[in-house]
Amino acid sequence: MGKADTHLHTQYSGFSKLGVMKFPESVISPETQVDQGRKNGMDVIAITDHDETRAGFLAQEYAKKFDDIEVIVGEEVTSKDGEIIGLFLNERIPEHLPVEETVDIIRSQGGIVIAPHPFSYHVFGLKEKILTLDIDGFETINGGHPDSYSNMFAKMVMDRYPKRWAEMSGSDAHSIYTSGYNWTEFEGTTAEDFRKSILNRTTKSMGVPSPVLGQVQWSIEVALGGAKLLKKALKGELKQVPDDHLIEKILSINDLKKATGIFAAYAYATPWMAGLATVLSTEYLAIGARKMRKQIPQRLENIDRIIKEYDASRA
Repeated sequence: MGKADTHLHTQYSGFSKLGVMKFPESVISPETQVDQGRKNGMDVIAITDHDETRAGFLAQEYAKKFDDIEVIVGEEVTSKDGEIIGLFLNERIPEHLPVEETVDIIRSQGGIVIAPHPFSYHVFGLKEKILTLDIDGFETINGGHPDSYSNMFAKMVMDRYPKRWAEMSGSDAHSIYTSGYNWTEFEGTTAEDFRKSILNRTTKSMGVPSPVLGQVQWSIEVALGGAKLLKKALKGELKQVPDDHLIEKILSINDLKKATGIFAAYAYATPWMAGLATVLSTEYLAIGARKMRKQIPQRLENIDRIIKEYDASRA
């Protein structure tokens, strides 16, 4: 059986926002994700940056020197309705389109359609939209969701309707510290074997989400990595890289903002600040999970109704 990590990010994923703060999604290179995938024993990896495919092609070219790993070009597209992943892509898909249109574009490229973290309550997932969309599978394990609800509920829905979709497990790793804990098992070892396994609904979700410590290490990594890039920009040593939205953004801000960003990054990386952020985020996830678990019976009943009506409309 082969192992695939179907959801990986690089520095080409750009920035995220947390309130008024902006921070890099990732500061690692496409080549680093390939190297880490080999260390983790993956036969196949998919680079799925936010609204960008450039790193996937770079990683794919880099991986040609090895005979033990293949790279799939993917993209985690921000549709109007939630994030959706296209795999086996030939070119970048525009963001902010209706999800149905996004799916059609993925299909036009001969791609595979996967819903990441569909039932997340803290990330932009598609939720019940997946029930009436032309998707091939969805994540029942997302490595970036250590809460006690999101993955659990996704698995409940998958098990309720076996073979309706392919079950997927992607690390959603933005750092080497958060990959390798979970993967999608499939029949064979090649990227084409992986595609066939998805279409045949024979994939299997394996592993567990990355630990909280890994998430903390990632947050410190992006803070310090971002600060390093800001320093280079202040010195005039940072050069633009095609389609690298992180570097593009850094080069676009004034020197005062660069200096402020460096100060904020080092402040966050102190043990007490990182520790406080960990405690607060863990408590936030726990509160949200308790609230969502109370809604499970009603939500499952609603899902049954939607699927019954959808199937009847197509009969």
